[in-house]
Amino acid sequence: MNKYHCPIVNVDKLWSLVPEAIREKADGEKAAPLLDVTQHGFFKVLGKGDLPGQAIVVKAKFFSKLAEKKIKEAGGAVILTA
Repeated sequence: MNKYHCPIVNVDKLWSLVPEAIREKADGEKAAPLLDVTQHGFFKVLGKGDLPGQAIVVKAKFFSKLAEKKIKEAGGAVILTA
């Protein structure tokens, strides 16, 4: 009923949402894991904190400019969903 409800997550918490098995597997590979934050109940990604040097592909409804910049600088990508 609340059309303005938009749970957020910061970029420093993104790797905690990735399952442990995928994190260990992604260490040795060049391919970045895909993380859909809407499956975890978040709609917007904000830019507080730092990402590790490892790339990640993040899928969300909204991104702040700083979050998008930090994810791309780490070698990852952002995907907008409707």
